[in-house]
Amino acid sequence: MASEVFFSTLNADPDHNLLQKLEKLVRKAGIGKIDFNGKFTAVKIHFGELGNMAYLRPDYAAVIIRIIKELGGKPFLTDCNTLYTGWRSNALDHQDTAMKHGYTPFSTGAQIIIADGLKGLDYIEIPIEGEYCPAPKIGTAIAEADIVVSVNHVKGHEMAGFGGALKNLGMGCGSVAGKKEMHNASKPHIDVQECRGCGLCVKNCASHAVSLVGRKAVIDYSKCAGCGQCVATCQFNGAVVDNDEQVDVLNCKIAEYAKATLKGKPNFHINLIMDVSPECDCWGYNDLPVVPNIGMLASFDPVAIDCASADLVNGAPVIPTDNALSRNMSLHNHDHDHANLEHGAREQGDHWHIIHPDTNWRSCVEHAEKIGIGSTAYTLIIV
Repeated sequence: MASEVFFSTLNADPDHNLLQKLEKLVRKAGIGKIDFNGKFTAVKIHFGELGNMAYLRPDYAAVIIRIIKELGGKPFLTDCNTLYTGWRSNALDHQDTAMKHGYTPFSTGAQIIIADGLKGLDYIEIPIEGEYCPAPKIGTAIAEADIVVSVNHVKGHEMAGFGGALKNLGMGCGSVAGKKEMHNASKPHIDVQECRGCGLCVKNCASHAVSLVGRKAVIDYSKCAGCGQCVATCQFNGAVVDNDEQVDVLNCKIAEYAKATLKGKPNFHINLIMDVSPECDCWGYNDLPVVPNIGMLASFDPVAIDCASADLVNGAPVIPTDNALSRNMSLHNHDHDHANLEHGAREQGDHWHIIHPDTNWRSCVEHAEKIGIGSTAYTLIIV
């Protein structure tokens, strides 16, 4: 059965600004059907890495927080610490980063709780009998919440291919140990012909697994966590992921972690398709957006909302600038008129696959549907 996904454009006027449209959207989508009364509600969001400017503004989170409070809930903003080095790898730096990006109790109306604690060691194993992850390690504060609401920035991802609700719920709610579990079958390798010996991958590897040997990067797989930071930081396509089942396994694990995050909890999801950067907000930079800003979506089904978001981006025109999508289209002579793909196809018209050719974003939504999180079939309802 097709799930309902509610959609609103980003057109605005003096009587209907974007925040008012977001409130109308989530109310039409039925957020009020959830019994929030007295319930601790984890509002899962990505605060953005320092230096990245594509993350969602706190104003959007503030709208959701206010609605939840009006419905009697006790919301808090949350995320888990990162596996890699950066400004969100422990709770203190993570909270500082969130506040520098405008996420404060004064701007949003909610406190910030880093779900897996000071050093990322606080988690609860939630059994789901998954094919890859029998008991995902979910950050304690999220695992103990009564309700989960995700607010998600739609963008590309260097290993998963696509980042939306499932990525935010799965990878984002996994503790540091959980992130290691998800990444451990998707380790990158060095293309020595492309490697320039610049050392960025060495500098940014949290596992100290990369070194330079003869001005070429070398990965010590006994230390590599498979986090993909070398892939994201390399500017010369020297660090890459094999186009094999490993990326599919990563996406399947993300789906299973999302299932554990939502297990036994009422949940609701909002996707914002704006500033669609080619890579995750985890990195301390963001490249040019690849398509124009499109709109906002809301649904009780995280699988359907991701499918709808991905399809909307695939159907959008490519911004005619030197961005990752237009570059790859020119490089590989892709025909970007083929946006309407058959289910499961990995073809040249898929913007996400063009941006990151070694990925397969569909493996995540397909596995999520298989394990009962939601449906890849959806009905788009315009608000």
